[in-house]
Amino acid sequence: MSAKILIVAEHDGSKLNPSTAKCVSCARALAGAEITVVVCAVDAAAVAAQAAKLTGVTRVLTVENPQNAHALAAVLAPQIVALAAPFTHLLGPSTTFGKDLMARISGLLDAPQVSDIMALESATRFRRPIYAGNAILTVDSSGAAKVVGTVRIASFEAAAPGGNAAIEKAALSVELPTHTRFISVSAAKSDRPDLQTAARVISGGRALGSAEGFKILFSLADKIGAAVGASRAAVDAGYAANEMQVGQTGKIIAPELYVAVGISGAIQHLTGIKDARTIVAINKDSEAPIFEVADFGLVGDLFQIIPELERLIGK
Repeated sequence: MSAKILIVAEHDGSKLNPSTAKCVSCARALAGAEITVVVCAVDAAAVAAQAAKLTGVTRVLTVENPQNAHALAAVLAPQIVALAAPFTHLLGPSTTFGKDLMARISGLLDAPQVSDIMALESATRFRRPIYAGNAILTVDSSGAAKVVGTVRIASFEAAAPGGNAAIEKAALSVELPTHTRFISVSAAKSDRPDLQTAARVISGGRALGSAEGFKILFSLADKIGAAVGASRAAVDAGYAANEMQVGQTGKIIAPELYVAVGISGAIQHLTGIKDARTIVAINKDSEAPIFEVADFGLVGDLFQIIPELERLIGK
């Protein structure tokens, strides 16, 4: 029996998140898999059109409901479960959205969940990292009627556009919970790229000394169109906001370019950046562990090097 995979789209109401395209790449590893993307929204047309263009997607289902205005896992999960019957696998991204939602779907279906999938070996065998990425665990779900999973988006390239999938509207009659409701959202406003999907990221560590010190990173990031991250030490010290944290207990990212400024390279931080294509380290300590994984290293005072880099880029 061929795998029938349902991928839950992550979006902001108008734009499809790149994490969804990476879930599609994961699903395509199964030869002959039929891939369906479901878009839950108030008006799903724009996002569905973007999902339909992803190479490998066979069909896009839209679930439109006024209560889908905000991505509340308690509201979305019953709707996804109502669609689940024909599918062997239900996948979502291993982002805040996906981790919250897919666990609820797993519970409602009484189906096993595999978290942080980094490879599909077969329809029942998956690989995922454990011990801060120092070991790879193979999970076998033989005997399970369905499998729910979150996809480690740092492990996959986004599926390229080029598809032309059919878009269908799903009519559901599902009782949605009222005990969970949207009140408000508090999020940092920034014109910089999203940290989790940015092609370029500059991160700072405790060596920057203060929140004021981070301003030199913001300036350089604006010059090259990069997102700005931080080590846990910098966040704990109050130099950077929590949403900027990169690492095992922060965001797992895979940019084309990662610049680590004043970051020593603790194993928890390296876990979050190990899939970056090119890593540049700037640190005054030539023995810092970050240099062991860096493709390029600069030993020196970051407060001299960063302004000089910015000046050279400005030329």
